[in-house]
Amino acid sequence: MLIVTEETCKEVVGSSDAFSAVEDVFAAMAKGDAYNFPVIREAIGHADALYGFKAGFDRAGLVLGVKSGGYWPGNMEKGLGNHQSTVFLFDPDTGQLHALVGGNYLTALRTAAASSISIAHLARPDAKVLGMVGAGHQAGFQLRAAAQQRDFEKVVAWNFHTEMLPRLAEVAGEIGLPFEAVEREQLGAEADVIISITSAHEPLMMKDWVKPGTHLASMGTDTKGKQELDPQLVAQATVFTDEIAQSISIGETQHAIAAGLIGEGDITPIGDVINGKHPGRRSDDEITLFDGTGVGLQDLAVASAAAKLAEEQGKAQVITL
Repeated sequence: MLIVTEETCKEVVGSSDAFSAVEDVFAAMAKGDAYNFPVIREAIGHADALYGFKAGFDRAGLVLGVKSGGYWPGNMEKGLGNHQSTVFLFDPDTGQLHALVGGNYLTALRTAAASSISIAHLARPDAKVLGMVGAGHQAGFQLRAAAQQRDFEKVVAWNFHTEMLPRLAEVAGEIGLPFEAVEREQLGAEADVIISITSAHEPLMMKDWVKPGTHLASMGTDTKGKQELDPQLVAQATVFTDEIAQSISIGETQHAIAAGLIGEGDITPIGDVINGKHPGRRSDDEITLFDGTGVGLQDLAVASAAAKLAEEQGKAQVITL
């Protein structure tokens, strides 16, 4: 059995590895060659923590496993990340445990990979301004991954807590992009691509603020009640997602669905675009939206890549059970 630590994951897996792994699994999901199992997510009644399991099987990639972890809101005071997770990978031929892989860094990487995949397939080729709504830990990963997909010339950003924006500005500076903190209305007026990565429970971007031709990636809405976008904006957009079942139940479309503004048939798996079954963006004026709810197969895909790379590079710990 392999053990791949958090530090080893950071050493062996980069954004391009995550992009390829997640793109492949989205394609497999759309073909019916990979599927997620029902998610378990519960408040455990201790430390205000949420704990759960995401699992699935990718028949095309022969990846079987489960991600176990959750959210401990008091961890920052202990010098730990609030999100904690571990991925267990099993041999699909025998059921034997194949690898234990640290999941914290990989969770951030796979989430950023999903939005960057949507940019690669749905944003206008001439997109020049990247808008960031949110400036938490995940935002830096999102910015770095997005910058690899288009020749952006500027980053505009907004965050409820403005004191967090300088950290995102540093990331933009590291990759050579000018950065400006703006109000949301200006962000919508300027940005060609908008990534929202927050824990909001109310719309942060309104329909009238977003210009024609924008691509949006809503990456923070992954629980019932969360919300980042005006339902009217969602209804105006051509909507794509990682998994339709999650999109309508816990994703950004839950609110537009509940209001009767769109139906399940108005949502397309991003894998259909990857596979060439759907054309994706049809015009320069079309507003496109990717509802990134986060599925277990993303975690398994990047964890499998980490285990393979760590083993090849001699950086995985090998133990006998």
